[in-house]
Amino acid sequence: MKKILVVEDDLALSTGLCFELDTEGYLSMAAFNCQKTRQLLKNSELDLVLLDVNLPDGNGFDLCREIKTMYPELPVIFLTANDLEQNVLDGFDLGAEDYVTKPFNMKILLRRVEVALRRAQGQKAAKNHVQWSDGFLTLDFGSLTAQRNGETLSITPNEYKLLRILTENSGQILTRQILLERLWDNDGNFIDDHTLTVTMNRLRTKIEDFSHTYIQTVRGMGYIWKGKAQ
Repeated sequence: MKKILVVEDDLALSTGLCFELDTEGYLSMAAFNCQKTRQLLKNSELDLVLLDVNLPDGNGFDLCREIKTMYPELPVIFLTANDLEQNVLDGFDLGAEDYVTKPFNMKILLRRVEVALRRAQGQKAAKNHVQWSDGFLTLDFGSLTAQRNGETLSITPNEYKLLRILTENSGQILTRQILLERLWDNDGNFIDDHTLTVTMNRLRTKIEDFSHTYIQTVRGMGYIWKGKAQ
């Protein structure tokens, strides 16, 4: 269950927001000032913050700066009556994921919350996927290095790209067409069907041995990654 902190000094609005969030399946927490917000940030594992700008003991912009310094990956959505263009730009400059001005439509706000949480989850998954390892084979997509049983492998950029696509979709059949589309390089150079076959075969030779099979051919369809990360 996603935890959302509502930082709003208007008691009626805070209560209404928390009710709507709880109804949608989130776990809401309320803070009415900066001091309480700091306490909850320190003692709770949060997934998103809805943040007002005008607070009784401080400024939401300053508080957002603190939040992003301590928890840079925690999404923040400003929810405020400050609707000047510069206010909105300041909010985004501080790293906020969204800026919603009052009055607002609750259904639209809930959709914005959903989108921000989904985006944050995707970014987290991408970050966690920098490395893949099962103890025998280790792939580091951040540093573009690979090891098989402790031995450093020589992997080409296209092979790294192919490995990342395969491991990100582990257990799923990837058609040759999907792989060909994903293997276009940044300059738009085309990777043809023959090159895909050659690259796949060469990659298998590098990463597999008689007791470790990672890439399975699904005849007439494509390929599937069978490796299980630890």
